[in-house]
Amino acid sequence: MIELYTAGTPNGWKVSMTLEEMQIPYEVNLVNLSKGEQRLPEFLKISPNGRIPAIIDTDTGISVFESGAIMVYLAEKSGQLMPSDLAGKYDVMQWLMFQMSGIGPMQGQAVTFVRYFPENIPQAIDRYCNESRRLYEVLDNHLADRDYIAGEYSIADIANYSWVRSYYWARVNIDGLDHLRAWMDRMVAKPGILRGCEVPQGAKNSKDLKQGGASITTT
Repeated sequence: MIELYTAGTPNGWKVSMTLEEMQIPYEVNLVNLSKGEQRLPEFLKISPNGRIPAIIDTDTGISVFESGAIMVYLAEKSGQLMPSDLAGKYDVMQWLMFQMSGIGPMQGQAVTFVRYFPENIPQAIDRYCNESRRLYEVLDNHLADRDYIAGEYSIADIANYSWVRSYYWARVNIDGLDHLRAWMDRMVAKPGILRGCEVPQGAKNSKDLKQGGASITTT
């Protein structure tokens, strides 16, 4: 059993989508970010940086923080969504790192300056929205001759989709990115992806939420 500590953010959805797609049983523990629960000592024992998501694998006693590391752990544990050959594995890994070092930080900053920063700073908004758009164009070009980012469906797709699906929230323009849009349609058609997007919002009692147990709506 996987104990998942999460909140409703793109990085949190990366892991809940992965768990749902792999059909690994898990329990959800909501970390209330607005109440500062990510800074509680008991959570910092699991995630020293005070960030969600984090997991504890009760079968092995292993705990993992950082969303990308969790996804790799789950892929290796389950033998799913990660190629077994070295070239295929590192094709997936490089696109996972592309999301973690590029799309995540840039789009995250775009959301901060567009939605939450107390002052309107057009230069910052343009900088981060334009860079997010550029990274989307990299994906769009790469997807011109393939259905999924690393050829076969993998955790690289889940990681990038969890952020790209919220392009509107960051006010990133996706006009003309037809290959990206087609890939997004393929991703949203997967039931596990939809279920993962509803974690933890669909859980009234997080301890009762196991694999496949969320109430599903499309967001």
